[in-house]
Amino acid sequence: MPPQAPGGYQSGLQGLQGRAEQDGPPPQQDEAPRRRGAHVPLIAAVVVGCAVIGLGAGALMSGGDDSGKDDKQPVAAQSSPAGAEPTAKAAPDPAKPQAEALDKLLADSNNSRAAVISAVEKIKSCKELDQANTDLKGAAQQRRDLVTRLEGLTVDKLPQHAELTASLNRAWKASAAADEHYATWARQAKKNKSVCKGGQARSTNETAKANQQSGVATQAKREASKLWNAIAVKYGLTKHTYVEL
Repeated sequence: MPPQAPGGYQSGLQGLQGRAEQDGPPPQQDEAPRRRGAHVPLIAAVVVGCAVIGLGAGALMSGGDDSGKDDKQPVAAQSSPAGAEPTAKAAPDPAKPQAEALDKLLADSNNSRAAVISAVEKIKSCKELDQANTDLKGAAQQRRDLVTRLEGLTVDKLPQHAELTASLNRAWKASAAADEHYATWARQAKKNKSVCKGGQARSTNETAKANQQSGVATQAKREASKLWNAIAVKYGLTKHTYVEL
């Protein structure tokens, strides 16, 4: 039989080599887990870094929105400050001072009425004819003065100012004419005994003219009174009946 030692030896070596080869890889297998273990902190750091960056970006975005809101709020506050009064005020009514000026003129329009009535009664009874003549001529001048003063007033802002001024002018001019005719009647009564007979003055052509002009004045005063009183009510001024004009 052939000797077995070498064969066994060789097979033993081969067995040892096989074990050595088998024993070799384990160290390599041990390195892989170590390498993987070394990567774990790195991966965790990356994840944490991403989270931090994400939070920072969110903070920046939210901070930008807040700053935008803060910028807008002061502007709104400045545009409408609390308790601010409106700068625009209602313009004064330009018609009011015109109405007040005319009111002062109308207050003087009735100054001669009593004198005219008294003078006409004197003529009828043939008494104090000279005084009656003087009073009537004075009344006529006072009416003409009213017309002149009216022409000097600005009344273009008053309601229906054209109609009002026309009525007043017509009334005062007619009254002045009536006063002049009555004054002429007084002179007739004094000079002509046939006019003033038995303590009673008879009517003449001057009396008729005076009465006719007095009627024109009365109608115009009615119209003026109606127009003026509407203005007086609006501005709190004095109302006048037609006999007061």
